[in-house]
Amino acid sequence: MFSIDRILLCYDGTASGQASLRCGSALVRQLNAEAHLLAVLECCCGAGGFDPLPAVEFDLDEKTAMAILHEGVERLRASTAAATGHLLLGNPVDEVSRLANIVRADLIVIGQSPGSAFARGWTSDNSTLLLRRVTCGVLFESASVASV
Repeated sequence: MFSIDRILLCYDGTASGQASLRCGSALVRQLNAEAHLLAVLECCCGAGGFDPLPAVEFDLDEKTAMAILHEGVERLRASTAAATGHLLLGNPVDEVSRLANIVRADLIVIGQSPGSAFARGWTSDNSTLLLRRVTCGVLFESASVASV
């Protein structure tokens, strides 16, 4: 029998991300699953590697991402049992698939709304690439801002 014991929730703090977090939180609760919340800080690399010029901007982005992740983990913990937060740096497809395999996720929940920065990253090509890299199910939760 197939069971869902570990759910990886991708979170960016947007309205669609919050709707996805509520959906994922309900799944975690109903399935009594372990929750992992992931925020990915996309890096900008030049031809020679990391570009040192945007270091201050990156530091601010990292602090913002940490605050968003912390808020998401607190929301999950308030409505479910345990939740672990992960902040990773890199390409979202690479980082989501890598962490899903590390934590042995049974399901990945990705929230998206048309026009959001996170949704733009999940083109059909990237979605297909993610599906090829993981061995678990992937739920692309599409939420409109009006439903939040």
